Amino acid sequence: MPDTVLTGIGVCPGVVAGPLLRIAAAPALPAPTTVTDVVAEAARAAAALAEVVAELERRADRAGDDTVAEVLRAEALMAGDEELRDGVRELIEAGHDAPHAIDGAFATFREAFEAAGGYLAERAADLDDLRDRAVAVLLGRPMPGVPSPGHRYVLAARDLAPADTADLDPNQVIALVTETGGPTSHTAILARALGLPAVVACPGVLAVPDGTTVLVDGATGRVATGVGDAEAEAAIEASARLTAAASALTGPGRTSDGYAVKLLANVGSAKDVAAADEAHAEGIGLFRTELLFLDRAREPGHGEQVAAYRDVFRAMAGRRVVIRTLDAGADKPLPFLNQEGEPNPALGVRGLRVARQRPEVLTTQLAAIAEARAETGADVWVMAPMVSTVAEASAFVAAAREAGLPRAGVMIEVPAAALRAADLLRVVDFLSIGTNDLSQYTFAADRMCGALADLLDPWQPALLQLVGLCGEAGRAAGKPVGVCGEAAADPRLAPVLAGLGVTSLSMSPRALPAVRAALSSRTAEDCRRLAALAVAAAGPAEARGSAG
Repeated sequence: MPDTVLTGIGVCPGVVAGPLLRIAAAPALPAPTTVTDVVAEAARAAAALAEVVAELERRADRAGDDTVAEVLRAEALMAGDEELRDGVRELIEAGHDAPHAIDGAFATFREAFEAAGGYLAERAADLDDLRDRAVAVLLGRPMPGVPSPGHRYVLAARDLAPADTADLDPNQVIALVTETGGPTSHTAILARALGLPAVVACPGVLAVPDGTTVLVDGATGRVATGVGDAEAEAAIEASARLTAAASALTGPGRTSDGYAVKLLANVGSAKDVAAADEAHAEGIGLFRTELLFLDRAREPGHGEQVAAYRDVFRAMAGRRVVIRTLDAGADKPLPFLNQEGEPNPALGVRGLRVARQRPEVLTTQLAAIAEARAETGADVWVMAPMVSTVAEASAFVAAAREAGLPRAGVMIEVPAAALRAADLLRVVDFLSIGTNDLSQYTFAADRMCGALADLLDPWQPALLQLVGLCGEAGRAAGKPVGVCGEAAADPRLAPVLAGLGVTSLSMSPRALPAVRAALSSRTAEDCRRLAALAVAAAGPAEARGSAG
């Protein structure tokens, strides 16, 4: 293949080179067969789906990473859905054989997910994986998955399902490149969890022949073919030097002249705290409580929640823990909420808005957080997602205070909240900016849509301008303003965010060393200068270029 440079979205930094191998194709559907025993055929289909569920649960149990395990269990829940089984049975009763009935039922679900948009649209790839696995079981064939050639390689795919990534051997797979997906797709999330350089939304990667040596830059999103050994070695060595230098730095986040920017970790449970400690995190800036609620037919009770929160609070040994109340709703459906379908879930009842319909869910959670805090004496800050108005913020702060929680804030995820940041800070103790959703709503671009990835670039000047409004309001009020979205993990962007007035950055623990190093190489004045240039830029490419 002639020398080519492909460009996608870099979602996990690192530079590697190696032969590219594509994930194998799924088994093709056989020709339809006549069904003579509907009951037996339905039982055969049900058994195949049950085997898929069991295999995914086994993989979840073996997974060494909490994030991987939770994603696999969510996929298993989809495969065991009663409505899906009913759809398969109806198609068999209509004369379809088991493989074609499963294919048809999953196709119906896929159409519904894509029409719903948002989180459900992203799960369409998971449905394809589940269908392929069930068909493979029915045909008695092994499900083609991640290659295991016995040597190191770059894995390429249209998209990666959670089950594909769960058993990746990091001694063989050195990077991930997908043709579709976005900055918050499962591939991106799992790559960061596993620490693999990764590029998503990279058109043309599947046209690269197997065995072609490629150079992957997970920071810039560049994937180059036809790279010579000397060039590849030089790029890898330069990246390794930067990584080593960054890892050697410890201590609080600060610029070279001492301006403090707290470096915090995103976690989902107590199991993630060890990685945060290893990266010398100063605390937790985002404790995602929804992982406790996933795959539950019933809401976890007060006692169970207290135990889960207490484990994290104790593990952090007095450091700050910012805990987010349940971030779920129509776009992240939880069975126990029993929510009806919505025409546009991304704009529907999600985050704090769930309390409008189910106030007891929030009340129970705040009480559990307060009890765990009281038992541990931890420095707990609580924040609500999807807040749009000062009235919503005031109501949440009042509920937190009533529960006995002294520090209450809100997330900035919609432009309305960013525009009224100064008013919000009159009633809340802090702001935390979720750049993933703020990008989505600012640009009216579904964050799961790879085709719109350029609009979701965290270097978009309009997004940075909104961050700057929050930072300016925070400075005026003397209150903290953090970033806990994916933008916080970009080492080049960290000085810009600091210059915009952001006082803390929260990210995957693996990203902390590089961000710490980036901040330490700039003065506070440098940061302010870079921020001004980035906001004034014509577009994200120019903004990124202004950072040098």
